[in-house]
Amino acid sequence: MRRVILQLSDLHFGPAFDRERGELVLQEAHDLRPDLVVVAGDLVMRADVRAQWLAARAYLERLPQPRLVVMGNHDVPQYNQVARYLWPTARFQKYISPVLNPIWSCDGLVVVGLNTARSFTIEGGKLTRRQLAWLETTLSRFPPNACKVVVMHHHLLQPPGDRAKRAIVNAELAVEVMDRAAVELVLCGHIHVSFIGNTLDVTAHLKAGTIIAQSGTATSTRGRRWMRGKNSFNVIEIEDQVIRISQRMYLREVGRFVPVSEHVFPRRSAGAYYLPRAERMLETSRTVAPAGPLPPEHGA
Repeated sequence: MRRVILQLSDLHFGPAFDRERGELVLQEAHDLRPDLVVVAGDLVMRADVRAQWLAARAYLERLPQPRLVVMGNHDVPQYNQVARYLWPTARFQKYISPVLNPIWSCDGLVVVGLNTARSFTIEGGKLTRRQLAWLETTLSRFPPNACKVVVMHHHLLQPPGDRAKRAIVNAELAVEVMDRAAVELVLCGHIHVSFIGNTLDVTAHLKAGTIIAQSGTATSTRGRRWMRGKNSFNVIEIEDQVIRISQRMYLREVGRFVPVSEHVFPRRSAGAYYLPRAERMLETSRTVAPAGPLPPEHGA
């Protein structure tokens, strides 16, 4: 089995949206031909502005299908306080999708989206105990060898050196539930910084841990810290024994998105965590097709 997921986040349609990068992302998406496109929230800059929703919807329709989209904190109205507290998800449900916690599955793979956006917080997010119980029950219906993936906007772990953005409310409980439910991978965004890690890095008593793939902003000018002014997205390849995560970043020198790192993790459902190293036989290296030619101005 080999499944490919394109992970985008933080499009931020509005004044901060970079149209040139947006077109490049579309081109990359169609060249990649993924099995699923994931968009992890913050589709618009201000949820109060109808034109931004229309632009975001039109853009999403140009991406390959199928797509799984969850909302972010910027997708909750900020200026209209009545709408913010009484109908925080109404605009997302009207313009993007009526389903706030979507599920997509195919042979050997299930992807569950969780809405972490809340009207009472401007920056942070939350997973309720009810959501986590629903997640555990939902995933229990799929075979043990299926690769189980969760998509959410807010982050579970803080990247090293970044203490400005706290993780979601109930993050520790969510980490434990996902480990118990055999979630192999969490795809998230929010803080406009690209980061790859594992919950085993910060919690000692987990059974096998969960991989964290956090993508930066794909199409806006709002990159933070070491990714200020940068755009990125992730390409996830799920195979029988391994999960590969390729971080793609826009580099001005070549005028396109290029792979800047690749991370290879053993599949927990494949039992690779428990095999001695000599018996794993993981294909951690492979031949990669050469990149296309550089723009003329960079030629010899």
